[in-house]
Amino acid sequence: MSGWMVWQDVNVKRLSWLEESMDDDRVTNPDGMLDTWRHPLVRDLGWLCLAPDLLSMPCPGRPRLDELGLANGGWRDYLDRLEAAPQALEDWVGGAMNARLGHYHERLWQFLLESSPNTRLLAHNLPVMRERRTLGELDMVYQQTSRRRPSSLQQQEHRPCDVPIHLEVAIKFYLGLTEGPGDATDQARWVGPGCADSLAGKRSHLFHHQLPLIDTPEARLAVSEFTKGTQSGRNALENGERSLDQRMAMPGVLFYPWQRDPAKRPLPSPVEATAEHLRGQWLTWHDWPAFRAELVADTQGAWLHKPHWLAPPLPERLRPLEEVEAYLATRFSTGAAPLPLVLKGEDDTWHRLFIVGDDWPRKLPLPPAQVAFTR
Repeated sequence: MSGWMVWQDVNVKRLSWLEESMDDDRVTNPDGMLDTWRHPLVRDLGWLCLAPDLLSMPCPGRPRLDELGLANGGWRDYLDRLEAAPQALEDWVGGAMNARLGHYHERLWQFLLESSPNTRLLAHNLPVMRERRTLGELDMVYQQTSRRRPSSLQQQEHRPCDVPIHLEVAIKFYLGLTEGPGDATDQARWVGPGCADSLAGKRSHLFHHQLPLIDTPEARLAVSEFTKGTQSGRNALENGERSLDQRMAMPGVLFYPWQRDPAKRPLPSPVEATAEHLRGQWLTWHDWPAFRAELVADTQGAWLHKPHWLAPPLPERLRPLEEVEAYLATRFSTGAAPLPLVLKGEDDTWHRLFIVGDDWPRKLPLPPAQVAFTR
């Protein structure tokens, strides 16, 4: 039982970055803050508003609630308005409901930046070209504004700030390995459930390719088209005489290996992990009976389907543990892919799990040749 309880203790750490931006709001885990809203898109957007970044990186992280104009309970009012009139959100997300998780996550961010009181989306998936060759694209370019809190999502007064902000986004769910490349805190030990990528690889790609792209003349030229103000201001941005703000948002969950022996030293967090990052546990199907024996009798659960890996399902969608176990037994009898679960016990605390096959991982992604921790 102690291993389960240790995880609970870790999972109720206060999200300090949220406290700083919310003032009178206090949050332990965003998974437990969303029962008020029923629309799945609104719930996922609410989770996105509250979820902290996985890593603390050299560039600033995700836009804070106060920067979005959603502090002091404003995020609740914002979600209430969307729950009452979700059509704009539904139209914006559109076909991303059937797309990959990353694209769905991007669409939610785009809508959040466009509809929040203090921001306005200028461009998304902005291509950066050199002659006829594509160097890459910028996920989002947005503007910090000085808006009055709106009475509706459609009527908002914009007073834009002068310099656009470049935002790169990614959502990641990584499972930690007790043995693997590097030492215990190496980011290469944190791999995706499909073993196609690692935290180290993603971090390296961000800082060797995605984020430096904005420093190219071609990117400055592309962004300058959205700069408000004087021609001299646009020229200063194009010529590199003026810096462009840049942010990186990477929410998600780090799943720590469940250990049958609570006395065994747990896997430490990877280097650069934020203190408030969301945590879960992963275990093999073989270990499920021992893990299940630690759960209270009335624990309920549900398995998640992409792209709805963000907010947990509504409480009434949860199923008895016996039904969850029967589904797992059928699924893993055929060697299925890893499966994300959520569990909820008598204390109303949500817990995230990944159940994997007994032969997981079958392969490991190669660590990046060089991981730079400064830009």
